[in-house]
Amino acid sequence: MIGKSKTPSRVTTVKGACPHDCPDTCALEVHVSDGIAIKVSGSAAHAPTAGVLCTKVARYTERTYHPDRLLHPMRRIGKKGEGRFERISWEEAIATVANRLAPIAAEGAEQILPYSYAGTMGLVQGESMSMRFFHRLGASFLDRTICASAGTAGHEITLGSRIGVDVELADQAKLIIFWGSNAITSSVHFWARAQEAKRRGATLVAIDPYRSLTAEKCHRHIALLPGTDSALALGLMHVLIRDGLIDDDYVQRHTLGFEGLSERASLYPPAKVAAICGITPQEIESLAQLYGTTRPALIRANYGMQRVRGGGMATRNIACLPALVGAFRDAAGGMFLSTSGNFAVDNRALERPDLLAGRTPRTINMSTIGHALLDGIAPVKALIVYNSNPVAVAPDSSRVVRGFAREDLFTVVLEHFQTDTADYADILLPATTQLEHLDVIKPYGHYYMMANNPAIAPLGECKPNSEIFRLLAKAMGFEEPCFSDSDETIAQAAVAKDWDFNAVRAAGWQRVGPAKDVARFADGGFDTPSGKVEFFSARAQRLGLDPLPDYIAPQEDTRSAAASRYPLAMISPPARHFLNSSFVNVQSLRASEGEPWLDIHPDDASKRQVVAGGYVRVFNDRGSVELRARITDRARRGVVVGLSVWWKKLARDGKNANELTSSDTLTDMGRAATFYDCLVQVEAL
Repeated sequence: MIGKSKTPSRVTTVKGACPHDCPDTCALEVHVSDGIAIKVSGSAAHAPTAGVLCTKVARYTERTYHPDRLLHPMRRIGKKGEGRFERISWEEAIATVANRLAPIAAEGAEQILPYSYAGTMGLVQGESMSMRFFHRLGASFLDRTICASAGTAGHEITLGSRIGVDVELADQAKLIIFWGSNAITSSVHFWARAQEAKRRGATLVAIDPYRSLTAEKCHRHIALLPGTDSALALGLMHVLIRDGLIDDDYVQRHTLGFEGLSERASLYPPAKVAAICGITPQEIESLAQLYGTTRPALIRANYGMQRVRGGGMATRNIACLPALVGAFRDAAGGMFLSTSGNFAVDNRALERPDLLAGRTPRTINMSTIGHALLDGIAPVKALIVYNSNPVAVAPDSSRVVRGFAREDLFTVVLEHFQTDTADYADILLPATTQLEHLDVIKPYGHYYMMANNPAIAPLGECKPNSEIFRLLAKAMGFEEPCFSDSDETIAQAAVAKDWDFNAVRAAGWQRVGPAKDVARFADGGFDTPSGKVEFFSARAQRLGLDPLPDYIAPQEDTRSAAASRYPLAMISPPARHFLNSSFVNVQSLRASEGEPWLDIHPDDASKRQVVAGGYVRVFNDRGSVELRARITDRARRGVVVGLSVWWKKLARDGKNANELTSSDTLTDMGRAATFYDCLVQVEAL
């Protein structure tokens, strides 16, 4: 007898949103059968996503169901850094944390520090219940500077809020300049629009010390030295003004301080700028002519060029260019750094700063966490890490490790996996992934607020960040009603000024801003004190900064005395198959990257007897790392490139590029890390 066949399980589709630190913030469709997520795809109905996901998020189920997923609370049983833990109950874990925090808080709550960033961009699972908890506690503030604060400051001083350009219009541009932006790796959907613009006849230009995947596919590539972007922008201004390529009417009506800018730019002729940037004067002349005669012209800037001492100024200088040529007259023209300024999020409702009750705790910069743990005047006695992996991603890594290794430091880590940072935890708490919790996400690359619906039940004993901090608040005796708010209530508080969250949740997204094809700044209206593009900024002057654009040389300049010992500039941009330190432990993605590599120019390799495929030691006074050499002219002479950010424990020598980066110098604006302001030497092993 032939038995009855099993009825196929029905597959349902749940609307979600990618939570990772990427401007694209894709609309997800999670395909679920019998309570298991079997596939994640991109929504075709969401215009920016257009049915396409990056190689990382397309494999999101591999991450959620990874065999190494943390599923239970754990307590350290070995030495810090060994990564040896034993399973405990949630009740014991929460009680342990509360019992350790309570006496520290009684002695001085500023000795407790949160450390978090963009492991999730969600407003609910990011800084909502967690900040309520830390505000009520009176813990130290964390200055979250590690990625974008320098560029944000430079943009705001010049243009105001980061409104950006509607990504759906990018294919209408006739010139797209990728400035410090490897869109193929960091913004694949913008790249798709740029490719369409290219098919329609647009010219694509890349400005990047490295011939990235994006630069390889552009018509032109200007390979300047790291940290010289602000000088290049001034050189372009010089030619534009000198040759009458500016929009006089736009400059007169919608800018402030042109005479001062003109005088400053006159000090940066192409020959001088070419010498600073390590390029030719003709490259400057040619790009200025192209930019001054092409419309619509769009500069797609990213945050790579702001990770040097003069990073804020670099962004500020670049932001002046569209106003000079009137590029803001076109809906597809101007400058696109971020679109986050479009979204009116009620941060006070999310974070409840009123819980501070008049206290003003000290502020600790996340980019100098190693110094804070080792050198602080007032010690940090407890550290709670969530949505970040500082042992891998923070600069001056050997110092960071020494800080985390302190036996007297009580460390709690909320995580999906046993990362480099998790190995130093005293208590390790398992958090849910995006498929398992509710959230609302403010993007920074398009004009749609995004909602995420939980598609599956939490695996094992995993809990959302919000629930973990609810439990901690209860254990600490915090009785304010806000600590009982549900995730739905928090999400509604975030968007209350504009929408009904349930409606956004049902649709998956909600567009903001004007109708398409509207040039937002054709008639000015910038979010600056004057309402104009501020070439001269009184606000900058009040901050003790130069009120006009200028060039700030790198702290570690290839022309400085230090270059005699460390003659190579090193940058460590993102690897294509990783997102910061996320996805590094997904085997299929790590296999695509292979292992940590150093790209080095043939001439620089020859001087050091470096052979292709051989291992090299890259070093400076801060530390060293061993990498496998790729000899390639994708790295310009004098620059080496180590794609990042690798987990240390997955590298050959247990180190990554942040052994070499500095936390001693911060950026001119925004107090950010100077990852790409880094001189090294290379020797063959």
